[in-house]
Amino acid sequence: MIAAHDEPERRVTTLELFFDLVFVFAITQLTGLLADDPTPRGVVQVLLIFGVLWWMFGGYVWLTNAIALDRPIRKLLILAAMGGFLVLALAIPTAFEGGGVIFGLGYLLVILIHAGLFTHASLRAGLTGILRVAPLNIVAALVIVIAGLLDGPIVYALWLIAFGLEVLTSFLSDPGGFRIAPAHFVERHGLLLIVVLGESIVAISVGAAGLPLDASLLVAGTISLAIVSGLWWLYFNEDDAHAEEAMATAPADRRTRIALNAFFYAQIPMLLGVVAFAAGVKSAIGHAFEPLAPYAALFLAAGVALYLVGDALFRVGIGWGRASVRAGAAIAALLSLPAGIFGTATMQLVLLLALVVGVILLPTRRARTA
Repeated sequence: MIAAHDEPERRVTTLELFFDLVFVFAITQLTGLLADDPTPRGVVQVLLIFGVLWWMFGGYVWLTNAIALDRPIRKLLILAAMGGFLVLALAIPTAFEGGGVIFGLGYLLVILIHAGLFTHASLRAGLTGILRVAPLNIVAALVIVIAGLLDGPIVYALWLIAFGLEVLTSFLSDPGGFRIAPAHFVERHGLLLIVVLGESIVAISVGAAGLPLDASLLVAGTISLAIVSGLWWLYFNEDDAHAEEAMATAPADRRTRIALNAFFYAQIPMLLGVVAFAAGVKSAIGHAFEPLAPYAALFLAAGVALYLVGDALFRVGIGWGRASVRAGAAIAALLSLPAGIFGTATMQLVLLLALVVGVILLPTRRARTA
């Protein structure tokens, strides 16, 4: 993570949005990986790949919150980093096989550009921090490259080491020394979440490819879209506005803690929830009136549950309510599993939609505990 000037009026640039599209492509690849390999092995691969991806993407969010992309060299470096993210995104389907070397090299490029941009900006408040964490980030990328040259369980062990090195860097920098531009930070994460939620809609079209336009397709597609819309509503109706207010009024040290807890950490289950739900939708589309495979029903239920858990943690992170209703709704989402396995896809989707709508329609007077 990196330091930022206190620039509350700064907003997200088009270059940052352009950059985010490549990260969302990587998320789409993870959805495809999970849908194609719905086994514990596939789940582990998705978690490890997402872990290293989210770590460095978060680094770029904090970077662009700190420096203005107003110089040609900075713009060119961001575009080069996009190329690195594109390379590793293309390598995701085979990252634990022959594509591991390519993934690692793309990841190394992303890390080097991040360190170079930060150093070029000469932000003294965070320069010491980046000099501490950059070497570990580089070693993590090299470990992934080495994993790409090997086969068997050692590959997973090396990926776990790489992820562990990334996590270790969080203990080498003092978050209290960072400063955040609240409006920019909240907007950047919000726009990312919108685009990632859109990835679920893309999953509907992918799952519908080659299928007849019949009642099964229309029913499953429409209900899935309604659920995604509800997930959007849960966050963007109130939560993001309260987050910006909380960050803008908090002291500098508290502001960085909010940034870590409410955005970096809490959005992990939210984004993974979207990935899981999208993978489930790909299986449910075209089979609305049939029982689902256990893995597909699990992905639908776990997807909504993870998103609700993340949103609950987000509310706790910004200090707005106890988030008890969302936590309870997450448990209820898992209870929809038998409806998909022993009933039909439509039954489970309807239950999940009713659950999301129920949380949305809670009386306003209970909003601060929802």
